[in-house]
Amino acid sequence: MSDRNKVMELFEANREEMEDRINNGIERNRKGFCHIRIKDGQGNPLPGARISVRQKTHEFKYGANLFMLDELETQEKNEAYKKYFADLFNMATLPFYWDATEPEQGHTRYAKDSEKIYRRPPIDLCIEFCEAHGIEPREHALAYSSFFPHWVRGLDTQKVKQALEQRYREISERYAKKIPVMEVTNEMYWEKGTVSFYDDNDYVEFCFKLAEKYFPANKLCINEYSGLWEGNGRCTDAYYAYIENAMLKGARIDAVGMQYHMFHRRDMEYAATRKYYDPLQLYKIMDQYAKLGKPIEITEVTIPAYSQDSEDEEIQAKLIETLYRIWFSHESVEQVIYWNLVDGYAAFAKQGDMSNGENYYYGGLVRFDMTPKPAYYTIKNLFEKTWHTEAQMTSDESGKAQFKGFYGKYEAEIEWQGKKFVKEIDLKKGDRSCAEIALG
Repeated sequence: MSDRNKVMELFEANREEMEDRINNGIERNRKGFCHIRIKDGQGNPLPGARISVRQKTHEFKYGANLFMLDELETQEKNEAYKKYFADLFNMATLPFYWDATEPEQGHTRYAKDSEKIYRRPPIDLCIEFCEAHGIEPREHALAYSSFFPHWVRGLDTQKVKQALEQRYREISERYAKKIPVMEVTNEMYWEKGTVSFYDDNDYVEFCFKLAEKYFPANKLCINEYSGLWEGNGRCTDAYYAYIENAMLKGARIDAVGMQYHMFHRRDMEYAATRKYYDPLQLYKIMDQYAKLGKPIEITEVTIPAYSQDSEDEEIQAKLIETLYRIWFSHESVEQVIYWNLVDGYAAFAKQGDMSNGENYYYGGLVRFDMTPKPAYYTIKNLFEKTWHTEAQMTSDESGKAQFKGFYGKYEAEIEWQGKKFVKEIDLKKGDRSCAEIALG
C-alpha cells in the first residue's frame, strides 16, 4: 500500500458495516415499485402485452458548477467542456455572486451578451445551455459572507437590506419559474463579512424571510463549508445549531446544503481527512442533520488527484466512488454537486496557474487538456450502469404488470397484437406509482 492509499484505510476498516448500510440504503431509498396497467382505447384490460422498460433519467440530482461555460481559452476547449458536462450531469450550479451579477449599481449582467467576468458566465447563457440539454439549474447564492459588490460595502444596514430586496425582486422576476432551488445564504462560518449587516443576529432570518416573500414556490436552501463534517453529530454542532435557531425564528429553510471540499495539501491529506474519509463519521453527521426534517444537498465536492500520475487519478476515482455511494444511499440526500469539472480553473488556480496548490489545480474530473479522468467515468458508470434499471414483463389477465427500479423517467415499449407502442413512465420517490397506458 502506497502512502496515498492510506487515505482509504477507514473505508477498508469499516468495509462490512459500510457496505451493509450502502446496499440496504440504496435498495430502500433509491428504488420503488412501478405498477403498470395496460388497457385499450375503451379502458378494457389487455392481458399478454409484452412490456420492456429502460431508464432514461434519474430523479436524484448530480451535477457540477457551470462557471466555465464559454470561459475557456479556445473554442475547442469550450465545446469539449459543454460536451463532457452535458454527457454526464443532470444539474448545474449557476454563479449568482452579487459582485458579478451587479458590479455597478443598477447595471446587471444577466443577459447572455453581458461583458465577461472570469468564472462568472451570464445567467441567461447558463439557463439556455441547461434548457438545451435537460439539465436542472441551481442558484448559488442570494446572500453571502462576501462577494458583496463594492457599491454596497460601507452602506448602513437599512440600505443594505433595501439593496438586497431589490436584488431578490429582480432575480425572482427573471428566474423564479426557471430555477427550482434557491440557495439563500452561503458560508456563514467566516468571522466577518464584507458588510456590517452580515454581523447582525438576524441576518440569516432576514435573508430567508425575504426569500420566502419573493420565491414562495421555490425550495430555499442554506449552505455551509466543509468543516461541518468534523462535528460531533449532535445538536450542539455549530451549523446544526444556527440552522435550528433560524428555523425557530421563523426562517423557512427547505433544504440543508453541506459542502465537501478537500482543500488540503498533499503532505497534509492523510491527517486532515481522517474524519472526512471515515464512513461511520459521515453517516453520523448525515443522520444528525436529517433530524431537522429537511433534505440534504451535498452542494460542493472537491476531491483532488494532486497529479496526473495514474495512481493519483485512480485514488481520486476510488474516493469519489465510495463517497457517492455513501451519499446516494442516505435517505435524506437528494443532490450531489461536484464543484469544478475541469482541472486548472478553480477560484484559486486561475487560467491553469499551479502556484496556488496541487489540490486546486488537480481537483477536476477532466484534465486541463480536456481529457476525462477515471473519476469522470466513475460517476458516469454509477448513474448510467450501476444505478440503472431495464426490465421486461408481460401483463396479466387484468392487464397489470410491475417492476422495481431506480426513481426516474423510463421509456416503455409495449408489444401487443403485432404492434409496438412507446410511452413514458415517471417513477417518483414517495409516489405509489401506477402508470395506466392506453393502446389505440
